[in-house]
Amino acid sequence: MPETRPGAVVVGTGFGVLTHLRALRAAGFEVVALVGRDPEKTRKRADQSGVPHGFTSLDEALVLPGVEAVSVATPPHTHCEIVLEAIAAGKHVLCEKPFARDADEAKRMLDAAEKAGIVHLLGTEFRFATGQALATRAVRAGAIGEPRHATFVFHMPALADPTAEVPGWWTESGEGGGWLGAYCSHVIDHMRVMLGEFAGVSASLTRVGHPDWTADDAYTIHFRTKRGAEGVLQSTAAAHGPFMMTARVVGSAGTLWIEGDAVHVADGSGQRQLEVPDDLAHPAPVPPPGELLVTAYDMLHAMGIDLAPFTRVFEIMRARMAGEPFPDDPAAGTFADGVAIQEVLDAVRLSSAESRWVALP
Repeated sequence: MPETRPGAVVVGTGFGVLTHLRALRAAGFEVVALVGRDPEKTRKRADQSGVPHGFTSLDEALVLPGVEAVSVATPPHTHCEIVLEAIAAGKHVLCEKPFARDADEAKRMLDAAEKAGIVHLLGTEFRFATGQALATRAVRAGAIGEPRHATFVFHMPALADPTAEVPGWWTESGEGGGWLGAYCSHVIDHMRVMLGEFAGVSASLTRVGHPDWTADDAYTIHFRTKRGAEGVLQSTAAAHGPFMMTARVVGSAGTLWIEGDAVHVADGSGQRQLEVPDDLAHPAPVPPPGELLVTAYDMLHAMGIDLAPFTRVFEIMRARMAGEPFPDDPAAGTFADGVAIQEVLDAVRLSSAESRWVALP
């Protein structure tokens, strides 16, 4: 008998089409509908992607035969309404990060998902990226002793041009936006998984190249974990010039750093590059079709590096839906992680607004 492919609906015509749709298919789902705000764009992207239905109403998609899962790749201020509607219809849900506008919204979604007993996952796909996953595994295994100091810096020029087209929610603080929500939510998740939960933050959110935004395009965060590690997270997407990236953790017995997919460790015995185990290796990236790459935001995903990690996430989703076992190292993020990340984001914004240290719950 042919294998049954569970039906899925993708909500969102940007990243939802560039990555979610392709990863769902690679993980064994049948994408039966695309839901978007713009009728013409939604129908066109459904046709380009070979999806049978393009709707502007989630209701229409949820009642299609065979639909078991909903993937939400829309702006964060829309997540709560969409996710709650999908849960009420009994569907399993993956939701993008940043999870919500604030922790209260995040908790509403988590509570609803747990009460409904559905599978709920978060779009923290870079837990499965080779370099990040290998570094996390090594630190947690004690490769550098007790983690004490972390530095994660990333400067990029994507938004250096003030006319660069980005999603509207990136520019609005009230919509959960800014570079903090768009990018740092991933970094916060990485720190939590590798170093433990945050104890508190002192932060500054700034606008380097976009003074007309109400949200940030740059951040600097000093954080402390409950296990006692200290760290600094700094990034801007509006830096002219070449990319600059530093990802380094200093421990009581050595130092670890990440260079792309390569992870290095230095200690008293010297310096070495860690071998990548088979379960953390991925096939070469597959770029999305060129006709889908229109805005500066689209171009951030032009290389297709998130396809393989996201496929792993959806494979886990499918396994959980079927009640089948799946390796949990790396573990997929859930709505509970979404709440924890959102609490850190809320604390960062409060710290920046009030110029003080903010302790986490």
